Amino acid sequence: MVDLETPVLRPLVWLGSSKKNLLSFPSEAQELMGDELQLIQFGGMPKDAKLFRGVGSGVIEIALRYDSDGYRTVVAVQLGTKIYVLHAFQKKSKKGIATPQQDIDLIKQRYTEAKELAENEN
Repeated sequence: MVDLETPVLRPLVWLGSSKKNLLSFPSEAQELMGDELQLIQFGGMPKDAKLFRGVGSGVIEIALRYDSDGYRTVVAVQLGTKIYVLHAFQKKSKKGIATPQQDIDLIKQRYTEAKELAENEN
């Protein structure tokens, strides 16, 4: 019998340098992002999250403003039972709100890796 009252904490899988990158954020920004990731782990959706289009289904970007800087974490939430952290970075766009192409390319590469890991999970 499944206990619907007890939330299930889905594990995070950190790909590439995503964890190291997040740990380079200012400590307060790290805490805020950690809270948002934990909310996702318990099945919630942060208010600062939006779909990250052009990569794959179920990829979301958490966007935080802290001390006049922007911080982003991109996660894949619909690949098996785990949550895959694809990339974490400080937003330094020189062209408006667009994510730099090198970050998009890295996210696509890690999404492909996450799909392979999820397929081998079963």
